[in-house]
Amino acid sequence: MIYEVPYIYGKKGGVTVSVPGSKSITNRALLLAALSRGVSVIHGAGFSDDSKVFLSCLKNLGIECEVCGADVKINGCGGVLPVKKADINVGSAGTAARFFTALAAFCDCEINIDCSEQMRRRPISPLISALKGAGAQIQSSNGGFPLTVRGNPRPLGRITVDVGQSSQFLSALLISSVCAQTPVEIEAAGKHGMDYVNMTVDMMWSFGADVQVKDGAYAARGTYSARIYDVEPDMSAAAYFYAANRILGTDIKVKGMMPASMQGDLAFIKLIGDFDGGTLDMGKFSDQVLTLAAIAPYFSKPTRICGAAHIRGQECDRISAAVNNLRALGVKCEEYPDGLEIYPSQPKGCLLPSYGDHRVAMAFTLTGLRAKGVKIADAEVCSKTFGDYFSVWDAVCEKLSR
Repeated sequence: MIYEVPYIYGKKGGVTVSVPGSKSITNRALLLAALSRGVSVIHGAGFSDDSKVFLSCLKNLGIECEVCGADVKINGCGGVLPVKKADINVGSAGTAARFFTALAAFCDCEINIDCSEQMRRRPISPLISALKGAGAQIQSSNGGFPLTVRGNPRPLGRITVDVGQSSQFLSALLISSVCAQTPVEIEAAGKHGMDYVNMTVDMMWSFGADVQVKDGAYAARGTYSARIYDVEPDMSAAAYFYAANRILGTDIKVKGMMPASMQGDLAFIKLIGDFDGGTLDMGKFSDQVLTLAAIAPYFSKPTRICGAAHIRGQECDRISAAVNNLRALGVKCEEYPDGLEIYPSQPKGCLLPSYGDHRVAMAFTLTGLRAKGVKIADAEVCSKTFGDYFSVWDAVCEKLSR
């Protein structure tokens, strides 16, 4: 599918849009509910491709789940999986890949885990090393997926995990450590993406676990209890519309925006309103590197993005993808190991590849709103997190045109 971006620069007005529930919160809530005692209801779940995969994996592990619209009812297992052996496929869902690998390692079961070719290229070895150190048996022919996990419900001593490539490794260990039959302490090497770890801890508390942090080590005690849980709108998705306001002068608002949120991308939304170039460390909201790169040509000063080396190992090498697309648009930019620098200019229309990455497709749509003739190839990749993204933009443009 090729999406031709509507040129709407010069149109003014206010529009309110809806975005899906947060993928990060949805997936955490699904797993916490699955490990709880009793029946939980998750309201406002964001059913992206990733969350559908997550739900499918839970069902394959014997968890009873019922979906009604944006609500999910889950009959939890109380921390003991109903199956002793299962096969699951996590597709391209990074959260599912990390979370289910950790879950299998703390349970008395054997789980075979496979994934897409794209996911096989993404980092998992730090988590595998940490789980092997805890006593789990993990078999893999290449050090990654596909793999077989034979769990150890009585893990050995303190677990150390390197989160330099992804904070999901620590979140995965934290959530599932409650299933272990002996106390677990988890220490993180590095500080990448700790806002998402804080989100994980907050949600574990919401479902009844007691999480303590002492001398850099995390310890979770207790059990999870079923509850009714409301999912926030996805701030990563909302950020595209507020970034568009910055370069268009429009007043697009996102329904249900929280003045305070667990999601780190809220900081980006607050920052972008008056940002006009300069140097910015994007380590705390790296999902928005592509967003900032896509609108940076319209700033009055050069923009230097740094602190984002880890995004080279996501769905694609996002730094190289940003540089390639900007240069195709006629924008001068320079590539660095941890980011890029973009110089002010007027982009020209062209067909841009998505590199199989939903965030590439969504971000460079913004460039085309102020540059005639921009088209996005393989636009269907947006279904990973926001299936209606282009339909929402078409509706926004129609309302502004009136």
